[in-house]
Amino acid sequence: MGTLYLVRHGQASFGADDYDQLSDLGRRQAERLGQYWASRGLRFDAVITGSLRRHAQTWEGIASGAGMDHAPLIWPGLDEYDSHAVIETIHPHPLVKPDTPELYRQHFRLLRDGLAQWMAGTVSPRGMPSYTDFVHGVTGALDHVRSHHHGQNVLIVSSGGPISTAMGHVLGLSPDATIDLNMRIRNSAVTQFQFTPKRHALLTYNTLPHLDGPDYDSWITYA
Repeated sequence: MGTLYLVRHGQASFGADDYDQLSDLGRRQAERLGQYWASRGLRFDAVITGSLRRHAQTWEGIASGAGMDHAPLIWPGLDEYDSHAVIETIHPHPLVKPDTPELYRQHFRLLRDGLAQWMAGTVSPRGMPSYTDFVHGVTGALDHVRSHHHGQNVLIVSSGGPISTAMGHVLGLSPDATIDLNMRIRNSAVTQFQFTPKRHALLTYNTLPHLDGPDYDSWITYA
């Protein structure tokens, strides 16, 4: 069997005008993950990333920490959905910048509702594909791994939406369960699938082995 490692990007810039940019902590999370893997002797036969800046920056941090120099395959189907467009379908008025716990909770309540309606096909967020097409983008990457990398270690760097969608596809989960997984995936967290040419099977979900220990408690983030 091969092993597929799916990594959510490091902490981005939640609430900023440009979310698609790792914070200083996000860069450290990624580099620390690379250092951890290097200490375990883990190497990859192939690397695949989405096309977003935070995906590229996360891979750069991992590669720096691990001393890797792979040229990643860029797979746009691993890009995240547009959360602002999703929320806009059910809350057309601009939201106040989420800078308090209550506003933060409001943002994610609206996001959950918007995602559920997008997945059901009842709304079409501006500039986004249908949910069916979004799923095809993710499953296409899984198919590529199975058909091209049998018996190898493969790394995918993406976002919470595509990773939870991959989980939902492999495990046959309901939309609500897939959304729940999406909301729980932590920055730089690792999810592992074992795979054969025919199928993927879940091995681990949302782990942070590189941040184990009290020295890294403050490094654990969700957005």
